[in-house]
Amino acid sequence: MADLATFALVVQHQGFRQAARVSGQSASALSESMRRLENQLGIRLLVRTTRSVTPTEAGTLLLGRLRPALNEVASALDVLNDLRDSPRGTLKLNVPVSAARFFLQDIVNRFMQAYPEILVEIVVDNNFVDVVASGCDAGIRYGERLEQDMIAVPIGPRVERFAVAASPDYLKGHGTPAHPRDLLEHACMRGRFLSGTIYAWEFERDGQKLSLEPTGPLIVTPTVSDLSISAAIAGHGIIYLFEEWLKPYMTSGQLRPILEDWWPSFPGPFLYYSGRRHLPAPLRAFVDFIQARN
Repeated sequence: MADLATFALVVQHQGFRQAARVSGQSASALSESMRRLENQLGIRLLVRTTRSVTPTEAGTLLLGRLRPALNEVASALDVLNDLRDSPRGTLKLNVPVSAARFFLQDIVNRFMQAYPEILVEIVVDNNFVDVVASGCDAGIRYGERLEQDMIAVPIGPRVERFAVAASPDYLKGHGTPAHPRDLLEHACMRGRFLSGTIYAWEFERDGQKLSLEPTGPLIVTPTVSDLSISAAIAGHGIIYLFEEWLKPYMTSGQLRPILEDWWPSFPGPFLYYSGRRHLPAPLRAFVDFIQARN
């Protein structure tokens, strides 16, 4: 069983070094475990190169049957956790940058105080992922990006807004936009998802909705939005970002809010997870913890 679990771990992380970091074992020990398994089965399971480790056809077939079985074993062991007064194990969450930055800290701190025997692992990722396939127990995303077969629990602020701002120097030199369409004539700090898509700037007022794709001198991924804020403060252009992200700079006067009556609001995020299997005890404890706060 240990060697089979090692095989699944190595394939999931596409290499011995990555799997070693996750498991706490050495890469050489994992490699020896795989050699032992292949010798016992009499068939090659992995293709090893200097750059990657991928499953053979036999390995792929084995993995397809193995993953559900390993999940069942893990779930069976988690049932024992439910019998303990204090659940233990690992809770692994996949969350966007905005959640990690603005509201998750207090939740995680209080949860760790309530459940000191649970190890919490946070993976910050703005892409929508299959939380089960990625090895995470649950994720946090906004409603429009949730799959239909997922269970969703409200978490964090229930209403959020996008804000638009620029430095006083920029507005003094280029003028203040009076309408969202005026942004097409201005330099704007843009963002690109890791998928390659540059996200549009959306606006709403009195039922009227607009979606624009302005241009500008800087494009960043959401994980490094502080670069955009710094560029905006330096007077390089206008920024469009979560209101909570820009609020400290608007309060200090480094940025000035513009087009406030056009700022769009949207529903807050959700904790989501698959309801197709028994919940691990750490996840069950976290879900109960979140629901008790709502």
